Amino acid sequence: MHGHFCNYMKKKKKKKTQSQFFFHAKRGIETLKEKILTKVLIIHLKPDCWKRNLTTTIVREPTFVGSNSVGLHKDSFPRFRLTQLHRPTATEEEVFHRHLNSCSSSRQVLRLLRTVEIMSDTMAAAVLHCVADLEQDGHSLKDPSVLENVTIRALCLQLEEDSGRLTDGGLVSALLACTRLYLDPWSTLMVRLVSESQERLDKGEMTVEQLCILGQAMLAIEGPGSVMLEQVMSQIQRQEPAQWSLEDLSAVYRLLQSGGGLDGKYCDLLNAMHTHAVTVTSRMNPTVVSELLSVLVSLNQTQAMPLVINLCKQAVRHVPHFTDEELTLVLGALMHFGHSDHYFVQAMERYVPTVAFTSHPETVTKVMQFFSRRNILSPLVFDSVAESFVYRADEYNTSQVARQIMAYGKLGYLPPNAGDVFRKVETTLQKRFSHFQPRTLINLLHSCILVERFPVNFVSKVFGSYFLQQLQGKYCDTGMDRYVLSQLTQLYITVKLECPFYEGPRLLPRYRVKSFLTPGRSLETPVDTHLYNSVKNGLLNLLGARSYFGSKVLTPYCYTIARIHLYIEMGFIYVSH
Repeated sequence: MHGHFCNYMKKKKKKKTQSQFFFHAKRGIETLKEKILTKVLIIHLKPDCWKRNLTTTIVREPTFVGSNSVGLHKDSFPRFRLTQLHRPTATEEEVFHRHLNSCSSSRQVLRLLRTVEIMSDTMAAAVLHCVADLEQDGHSLKDPSVLENVTIRALCLQLEEDSGRLTDGGLVSALLACTRLYLDPWSTLMVRLVSESQERLDKGEMTVEQLCILGQAMLAIEGPGSVMLEQVMSQIQRQEPAQWSLEDLSAVYRLLQSGGGLDGKYCDLLNAMHTHAVTVTSRMNPTVVSELLSVLVSLNQTQAMPLVINLCKQAVRHVPHFTDEELTLVLGALMHFGHSDHYFVQAMERYVPTVAFTSHPETVTKVMQFFSRRNILSPLVFDSVAESFVYRADEYNTSQVARQIMAYGKLGYLPPNAGDVFRKVETTLQKRFSHFQPRTLINLLHSCILVERFPVNFVSKVFGSYFLQQLQGKYCDTGMDRYVLSQLTQLYITVKLECPFYEGPRLLPRYRVKSFLTPGRSLETPVDTHLYNSVKNGLLNLLGARSYFGSKVLTPYCYTIARIHLYIEMGFIYVSH
């Protein structure tokens, strides 16, 4: 193994330069690599102490090449130092964080960093988090070169060299920040931070918040199967959720949502957390309410309805204060759990008309979906959204256009400016017809006929062979969805009955259904079970036999009459629908 390492070091050896600083930097790197090798060998020989499969062949330099291999001139080296002996005062840290939060670009962050001479480890971690917030773009950085900046490199070098002296909070926060900057997990910086975190974790002295931050970092590095993550969750489970602060409770929920609890584990822990959360909902701010509802949806906690109800009550107070994103999460969760609150609806009726023209398109759409899904007809909301639709439809994507109109169709409501609304729908279809997904387009056109607006100019394209082949291609494995066939049939029947002048293509028989009444989801409004049984029993008592009346009778036009009453009185047959 020693020979292997010698060969490895020869390959990594760099060409000498005349810089007076290079020799010292090079010697420091050789020493650092020897230390890392020693630690790696110890870990490799004692897997019970730390179950990460490290070997000498995968120790690599950091992805931001040169963070610990370039000698920095004294004038260019930042003059801060990470120290526990001369920590900044609480006021100095507060001022620093305030300035940091006001930065709108990485360049501003770096400029701020160069003005600091003494920095705590938590301040250093906050800087890296701020850079990640500003630079993250999906699963990469907008400007990866920011990691090459001399100030960032020097800061990372300080964290690497002082990893053993960092506080628990600063250590785990710095590790999480490095994962958010997508640093190489096998860089010397990351290996140092992970190794030190493992040692601290083994001591069992971390707080709940620190455990959650470490858990998030290990999820990013190793995924849900991480051994360290299991150790983190084991320590969290040994604690009593009833004693946690609201911040700790939220942190554990976020960890479970991120992947720690998606496989159905930790049911007992979750139930204990739900019980405690019910008692503290009155203290939750808008952000916590929306985050917690989002977590319950992600983990599908259908058994937590008491908590959902309490969160909905708390949401009533926060409706005017939710951000668009937060309100979208709240509405999505209430739809998921099938819950609505009278006071919440009233709060929405007061709020939506004030923001219909300015809210994010997805938020406005979610509002309409919520009222539609819960079968709540609110003219205040529907009219204000209809007014905004006329002016904002071009901002909406095709899905948002369809979902908003579907709400009017489902509840059979025409706003006062219906003419303007559907002229805008027609204009949108003319401009963006090819942009609509086949299923989305059918939903939109079907919703139009439900409010007696007949899209004659577009059904001819829908009944054409090209469109139907596109639609059928979406169901090549499972066959055409019966609900979609019902929509097509209803579109065709409506156009034939209401628009006798229509001379376009006919819907081929193989795409038609004989009844709109289908198990599960149906185009027809379902009959209330309690009402159905009450009427049926009453008719049995009145008429004396089931043969004198019928129910669910299919008409020639595919519709089902809920109940037909047939009885004979004085020789006449009376039919009641």
